[in-house]
Amino acid sequence: MASKQSNPHVGSHFEAFLREEGRLEEATALAIKRVLAWEFEQAMKKANISQAEMARRMHTSRAVIRRLLDGNDPSVTLGTITRAATALGKNIRFKLAA
Repeated sequence: MASKQSNPHVGSHFEAFLREEGRLEEATALAIKRVLAWEFEQAMKKANISQAEMARRMHTSRAVIRRLLDGNDPSVTLGTITRAATALGKNIRFKLAA
């Protein structure tokens, strides 16, 4: 009977797996962007603000707003995020964690 090969990832944390695969930073950036996109979308709905109105308040295009709200686009700048928060009367807080 052939012996079973053990999987080196069994019992490890998903974060450790991503780190070993060299994909932790990419996955983290995408997760953060998805949360931010969702929070902006919810805040806009609550304030009854359309994408066009958001673009007007930020002095930008609707294409920028679509990228802001696209959870799969991690390339939005801190400046855009800050302007979007200000347009909604909100603040952004970042925190480095160990």
